[in-house]
Amino acid sequence: MASKKTLVIGASTNPERYSNKAIKTLLAHGHETCALGNKAGEVDGVTIETNMHSIPGLDTITLYLNPRNQQPYYDYILSLKPKRIIFNPGAENPELEDLAKAAGIETKEACTLVMLHTGQY
Repeated sequence: MASKKTLVIGASTNPERYSNKAIKTLLAHGHETCALGNKAGEVDGVTIETNMHSIPGLDTITLYLNPRNQQPYYDYILSLKPKRIIFNPGAENPELEDLAKAAGIETKEACTLVMLHTGQY
């Protein structure tokens, strides 16, 4: 299976957080992983960036932010032109989904961890 470069938005160094588990599971499945969070840190060798920067060749963005906290990221997310955006439980956001679809980006309301464990990623 080909590696899908993935950006985790809402990344956390706290091992109890699903974003943290997602980074570890993405790496375990061989996916190149980037992370963006409100606090700098590192998870299994992946640096959690705090500034929005260009990421060429991005396949997937997986969101771990509630819709209100996603708003400052709208333009950034759309500018990255990912193939798809995964809205994890609690991150569902019809407004951003509509913007993404209008930009030709696939959207999915799903759990990244379940998708990885069931081979649907």
